[in-house]
Amino acid sequence: MRHFQLVQSATEFYTSHSGLALVGLALNRHTSLIKGTRSIVKRHGIPNIELIRTYVGQLSVGKSDFDAVENVRKDRYFKQALDIKQMPSSARLRQRFDEDARALIPIIDEAKIDFIKSTNAPITPLSTGHVALDMDGFPMDNSGTKKEGVSRTYKGHDGYVPMSAYLGKEGWCIGMELREGSWHGQKEFGYVLDRVLPRAHKLIGREGKLLLRLDGGHDAKENRERLAQEPGTDFLIKWNPRKESPETWIERVEKQSDDESAQWKVEWQQPRDGKRIALLTQYLTEDYSQTTQQSQEGHYTVRRVIRITERTIDKTGQKLLIPDITLEGWWTTLDETEQDNQAIINLYKDHATSEQFHSELKTDLDLERLPSGKFDTNDLVLTLGALTYNILRWIGLMGLTGELSPVRHPAKRRRIRTVMQELMYLAARVVESGHRLKLKFSSYCPGFEAYRLVYQQLAYG
Repeated sequence: MRHFQLVQSATEFYTSHSGLALVGLALNRHTSLIKGTRSIVKRHGIPNIELIRTYVGQLSVGKSDFDAVENVRKDRYFKQALDIKQMPSSARLRQRFDEDARALIPIIDEAKIDFIKSTNAPITPLSTGHVALDMDGFPMDNSGTKKEGVSRTYKGHDGYVPMSAYLGKEGWCIGMELREGSWHGQKEFGYVLDRVLPRAHKLIGREGKLLLRLDGGHDAKENRERLAQEPGTDFLIKWNPRKESPETWIERVEKQSDDESAQWKVEWQQPRDGKRIALLTQYLTEDYSQTTQQSQEGHYTVRRVIRITERTIDKTGQKLLIPDITLEGWWTTLDETEQDNQAIINLYKDHATSEQFHSELKTDLDLERLPSGKFDTNDLVLTLGALTYNILRWIGLMGLTGELSPVRHPAKRRRIRTVMQELMYLAARVVESGHRLKLKFSSYCPGFEAYRLVYQQLAYG
């Protein structure tokens, strides 16, 4: 086998991350960050926009550690692609984030929405015509650290449990708020809704309708009260049976089935021997609490879909001495005439897709273990991660789902890691001629046409 001669050029420079040019256009042309960061007055030092450009550039190639900045401080392409005039050191970047985290977070939150609107990003509705808004908390393992706010999570390790909000089938991140690990998901959840719901309605317009999907941790009367009054919003919340007895419920359902004048209409299914399923709908009237703005009637009606599964024979054919009974339910404002019981269950199943979005943030963007010891700084880092996630999601939708995409299996959405591999990590030669910069790609580069398409949309769209 032949050996290669290793040479480092003193006159030419190349990049293994040509996709940074796409991120630079997205940040500088399709967000209000430049204008927004000017509101934070600095008498001297590096402007805040330069710090944001630097860190988002690092995140977009999967590096969240502040020290990673030192590797690109002398990288001409990194600075030119992101339009950075003054490159911060890792120490200065950390220090300034510590100082200005609280002031920067709302500006970046606004930039997430600006980017989606400016690029006319697709927001695909559900079959019902609603746009899904999936909100959930997820654990981030930061065990073995003494970071501010790290505490025991429901997964049994020390860390954080951020609250996230994803819009549409594409999973646009419109909310990402860091929370202490020991916090229950329902704690201060109303304040999270105050911030997230206006953003969602801003993106879908006045005529659009939301379907807010929540898991059983948010099965609380205060949520149903709040959302029953929210204009243009329906909800689908997993019922938490708590101390309800499945055995008692199946007895009640069997009595209702035998009674022709019963209040509930029970649907029985038997997918196999030894397994039967009961589906039913209840309409419950609940009174508003005194602290809630009341309607004229002083109460509201909510639908609860219940599924009871009884197994007397397991899936291997083994007969059970005691029947295995599972009780599940879902609260919703969707009417039975519009969506039957099984349709409601199927709509909630799709809520599980948001678990993949959590995974992409934690692993693909390297944000599982946050880089700072200070809570506010980590909150800022996570917010920047959400902005970067949206940018890479858009790049993937535009460049990797059409005919010009490099060879891949067909998909409606690409994982963030795939976007990095196919477009962010493209190698190119950087040529400076006549005060103009050129990126020269290999003649065999499979992602060139997709890259050019995305670049043109960001630069001239």
